[in-house]
Amino acid sequence: MTDNRAHSGEIGPTERLAMNRTGSFDWDLDAGTIDIDEAGLLVFGLAPGTFDARPASLVHRLEPDERARLDAVIKEALGSGRSSYAARFQVPLDDGSVQWTHVQARILRDRDGRAHRIVGIVRDATPEITHSAFVLELEKRRQRQTNMVERTTQALSRAVTVDDVTAALSGPGGLAGLGADGFALGLVENGSLNVIALSGESLDVLEHLRMRRLEPGMPLAETVLSGRPLFSSSFQELIKDYPVLSPFAGRLRFRAAAYLPLVAQARTLGGMALFYRGRTAFSADERNLALGLAAIVAQSLQRAILFDEERELATGLQATMLPRRIPAVEGGEIAVRYHSAWSGRQVGGDWYDVIPLPRGRVGVVVGDVQGHDTHAAAIMGQLRIALRAYAGEGHAPSTVLARASRFLAELDTERFATCTYAQVDLDSGTVRAVRAGHLGPLIRHTDGRVGRPKLPGGLPLGVASVFGDEEFPETRLDLVPGETLVMCTDGLVEQPGVDIGEGMDALEAAVSSGPPGAEALADHLSQRFWERWGAGDDVALLVLRRSPDPGTPRAPRIHQYIHQADPQGLSEARAVVRRALRDWDMRAFADDAELVTGELLGNVLLHTEGGAVLTLEVLPEPVRRVRLTVQDRSSAWPRRRTPGEAATSGRGLLLLDALALRWGVEPRGEGKAVWCEIGPSSRSGQARRHG
Repeated sequence: MTDNRAHSGEIGPTERLAMNRTGSFDWDLDAGTIDIDEAGLLVFGLAPGTFDARPASLVHRLEPDERARLDAVIKEALGSGRSSYAARFQVPLDDGSVQWTHVQARILRDRDGRAHRIVGIVRDATPEITHSAFVLELEKRRQRQTNMVERTTQALSRAVTVDDVTAALSGPGGLAGLGADGFALGLVENGSLNVIALSGESLDVLEHLRMRRLEPGMPLAETVLSGRPLFSSSFQELIKDYPVLSPFAGRLRFRAAAYLPLVAQARTLGGMALFYRGRTAFSADERNLALGLAAIVAQSLQRAILFDEERELATGLQATMLPRRIPAVEGGEIAVRYHSAWSGRQVGGDWYDVIPLPRGRVGVVVGDVQGHDTHAAAIMGQLRIALRAYAGEGHAPSTVLARASRFLAELDTERFATCTYAQVDLDSGTVRAVRAGHLGPLIRHTDGRVGRPKLPGGLPLGVASVFGDEEFPETRLDLVPGETLVMCTDGLVEQPGVDIGEGMDALEAAVSSGPPGAEALADHLSQRFWERWGAGDDVALLVLRRSPDPGTPRAPRIHQYIHQADPQGLSEARAVVRRALRDWDMRAFADDAELVTGELLGNVLLHTEGGAVLTLEVLPEPVRRVRLTVQDRSSAWPRRRTPGEAATSGRGLLLLDALALRWGVEPRGEGKAVWCEIGPSSRSGQARRHG
């Protein structure tokens, strides 16, 4: 047989072996011809004797893009004045393979810098580039594996609870970190395998298999029982070995799976399954990587399980320290909320309490023992019981805190505590409050405004006794019917890096905009602020509302407290009176009632040391009329005076005589109440004073 390959321009195996050689060329730019040796022709895939010395024939096998790229390199070198150039390009061969070719050339120029000749070498660079690509791909694969381990380790390093572990593995980025398309995690619990996490497209079809007896028949269960991994490169083959999976054959969109036992300190905690859509085999490196990831997950799960067990014990201890139930109170409603911090062991020293007191009163307290551990919870329980006992004996609020401080100082601990305690008489609305290094309360008024009473406080409990300063000034507050007292620990309003004043402003706004009922307001505040701050600290919240006294539809009634330090309180009260009389269809008496309101409240705010309670009501019998009462804490009764023409005061009682049907003064506990009635014939000159 005659070999015609030399005449056709093709090369045979012998010539192909020679392609690893290096050839040379000499390109005459003026003549437009190129002289290349035999080895160089073989590098370009051309048989000797078939080349016509034209440069275009040398590169005609190149793809147009490769040819254009090589031309661009040469033109750029010629035009820039450089003396050399180098390039790598691909040459297609007859057998369909591609050869990498490397050219290095020197440009010869005349005295004017014009290029007239190029000489250089050309060689087959396929072996070195292929080896380089292999090494590069191997390095990329190792880097991907390293990244998977690092991402998984980093994600799990922040996981504290079992829920945290499952969230890190099955949440956003979890599957990418594991390098899988699907994921399942099961824990051994009381002889069963509980699958606590399923993540990945189509895995939801396994939902009803989440909890099963730990027995053979399922690949994950057998992996857990045997302690040996199972790698399956064909899901169809896996179904043959485990027929229980056959109903899901058409719905599970995976081709391969790795079932891995989770073992930590010789204890099998459960199993993990990784599912893959594109993989058909597992190399030794990939198997080792999967086993390494399983070991990392097992260690994290072991820590998380131990943490959850400790937290359950700690929170159980804390729960026993807090009141089991809140007693019902006559004349009001109380709601409490408690939330543990998400950090630490989720146990701390915050507490609340509601204490029945003699003479129908009730004591309310919120406090915070320093620290977030079981010791803080234990100290809190002892202090709560001691404070409750002192309050139940009927001591004044200042005495209760002084004794509680002494009790804490005598315990074998360096912890201190802050708290706010108040005795509340819901019949009269009197509140006597004291504060030991704690946040003061807020009061929501019936019109939605929120006040921050000024409570001069003492040192924290324990610290006060150590420094011999057990003074806890008592502040009297007043709750009119429908008003609400809000007390909390700093966890509700404080966040690291944020000024606590911002939190207090937000709390004030939330109290103002929240619903009026105690339970509804407590829910509103807890949900809003735990979502806002993330509950990084313990939170105790207590809401006490004095029952509203709206009267009846025929005889309506409103109450409002006006603080002495509130410059807007007087104008607000006048507006409330006018609005109420308009709503009650008694607009004709609004001007007189508003004028009297300003006069009576002005006297209280000017001549006494406290605020005033304004009550406006309708008396339907015998003739429908308005009764207005202003109560204060002063025992000094108003005196009638005869002011001169230039006097700026002293006309209040004269004004009552002129505008009211009748008026009077009554003793009320520690203070008095000035009242008047306004109605038809108020200005008939027949007004009478009743003392």
